[in-house]
Amino acid sequence: MGAQKRALITGASRGIGAGIARGLAEDGYAVILNYRSRDADAERVKASIEEAGGEAALARFDVTDAEAAEATINELLASDERPIAVLVNNAGVADDVPFPAMKLEQWRRVTRTTLDGFYNVTRPLVMPMVRKRWGRIVNMASVSGVIGNRGQVNYSAAKAGLIGATKALAQEMAKRKVTVNAIAPGPIETEMLEGAPIEHILKAIPMRRIGTVDEVVGAVRFLCGESAAYITGQVLGISGGLG
Repeated sequence: MGAQKRALITGASRGIGAGIARGLAEDGYAVILNYRSRDADAERVKASIEEAGGEAALARFDVTDAEAAEATINELLASDERPIAVLVNNAGVADDVPFPAMKLEQWRRVTRTTLDGFYNVTRPLVMPMVRKRWGRIVNMASVSGVIGNRGQVNYSAAKAGLIGATKALAQEMAKRKVTVNAIAPGPIETEMLEGAPIEHILKAIPMRRIGTVDEVVGAVRFLCGESAAYITGQVLGISGGLG
């Protein structure tokens, strides 16, 4: 099903986003790697996909910039007859600090990247998916958006909002064969964990280990496939039992 379709992954220059791009390329999608500023990292991901026999293109824009996002997506839609049938909203940032010390900029940066990013990238793609009567939207939330987390009021709020948006949009799109789901990872082995108190984190995880990027990627690949056609509006936790 993916051979004649494209998949857009935001925040795809490293970590989970890069892993998702590689996984969907293996499934036959021509992947579009969105990123904001890490040119060298994005080029490396693109090269690794092509070396493995896949197809990849770069789309450099900031998901918080509505005009840039819409212009780039419209250009992508106009320049290729293949639909963008899969969207993975993965772009996000964390800026952890206890709430009394949180600055307005820290609140805005985290919430706007996740929530405005979702709106800016998803809205231009929804109607093209509806017209094709097929689509998969996967939003990268977090266990922090499900149960909350100390020092992450901004991040938890952003991810909880994304979960709400997922459930609402799923209801709007269900009759059009466009599914909308969310993934809620727990702690995953990425750069975001650098400097984190791992021993303290492990005590909170029933499985007593950190998750891997591949474990998240596998869930995304499943939700983007035909086997998940009757799954929509759901939040899949990949957290080792946390939450």
